[in-house]
Amino acid sequence: MDIAILIIRVFFGLAIAAHGAGKLFRFAGHGLKATGGMFEMVGFRPGVPFAAAAGLTEFGGGILVTLGLLTPFGAAGIVSIMIVAMMSMHVKNGFFAMNNGIELPFLYAVAAVAIAFSGGGAFSLDALLGLGFLHEAYVVMGALVLAVLGAVVTLSLRHTSASVPSKS
Repeated sequence: MDIAILIIRVFFGLAIAAHGAGKLFRFAGHGLKATGGMFEMVGFRPGVPFAAAAGLTEFGGGILVTLGLLTPFGAAGIVSIMIVAMMSMHVKNGFFAMNNGIELPFLYAVAAVAIAFSGGGAFSLDALLGLGFLHEAYVVMGALVLAVLGAVVTLSLRHTSASVPSKS
């Protein structure tokens, strides 16, 4: 079982970290300025700070999950960002990915919740550093509740009117 958790953690975490790096760095994707422009188009103004927060959350959460370090908190960050992505970009398109629906961010969020509850496993920095208490149900639930609250706050800051984007 620990090998399975390691495989899921490493590949899922690296994929999410790479996605976050694409928001932050031009060599890995569009970079912060272009991503900020896209964020402004969907109502997150000014776009660059929102893009930076999203990119850092994905990159940091992905790295933490990959390493199995503070695993529930890295996973909770991923859940939060996926809730925001689902609600701000994908929900209007239904469920399926072929229509740009919520399917992929939903599956990423579900995987992150499962990782949060399973913990980092024997082959993790959490295990090496004796941080097993982080995988108690009350800690995981607390981290996930904070993730949902963070997503709600972020979504509440979104401008849904057709106002002119800022010049950031």
